[in-house]
Amino acid sequence: EARQNLALHSALPGTEEPLWKTLEVSYFARHDAADIAWHARSLWRHVDVREPVVRARPSSVGDGLQVLVYSPDRADLFARICGYFDSAGFSILDAKIHTTRAGFALDTFQVVATQGIAPDAPGGYRDFISLVETQATQALTSDGPLPEPRSGRVSRRVKSFPVTPRVSLAPDERAQRWLLTVTASDRTGLLYAIARVMARNQVNLQLAKITTLGERVEDTFLVDG
Repeated sequence: EARQNLALHSALPGTEEPLWKTLEVSYFARHDAADIAWHARSLWRHVDVREPVVRARPSSVGDGLQVLVYSPDRADLFARICGYFDSAGFSILDAKIHTTRAGFALDTFQVVATQGIAPDAPGGYRDFISLVETQATQALTSDGPLPEPRSGRVSRRVKSFPVTPRVSLAPDERAQRWLLTVTASDRTGLLYAIARVMARNQVNLQLAKITTLGERVEDTFLVDG
């Protein structure tokens, strides 16, 4: 199905091969065909690059943007991505985190601007997408200290019905890595705060499942280090 999608976008035969041969089965299980094809179109010329590649497009599942980040993996990469979204005023609704066999991070985020974006404004999403791609790339090439998180706003509903934070850390089924599970009330900058803790303790993130259920977040991370 992804190959059919590539053909519909006039991609050359074999466009998918450079990227696909670096990916595990878990990648294909967690993305739909349209996203798999988008990744292949975006990255087929950049599979071995040493600089981050950032691509964004209007989300196909609601408001906001879908943002693809592909970069040589490093210990604080996830924290820097979350730090950029936090400082730029985005809320992360979903994140799919993968590490390729070649040691590259291939991460996809669903984000919404806390102030909202008007797609019918002059230039529509085009200028806004270009800005996000440029600023995110600059943030990921920085070696400076991680920015401080913004003060997290808590909604009235969360104040009335708070979720007691719960954190568990347990070996995965092969006892080679660890499953870190976090349940808490949602607030601005929460994912970035978690990412900063992992970066500070040199924890490597292999996979992540970010779930936002109204005012409640349930996040699972596969980590080592």
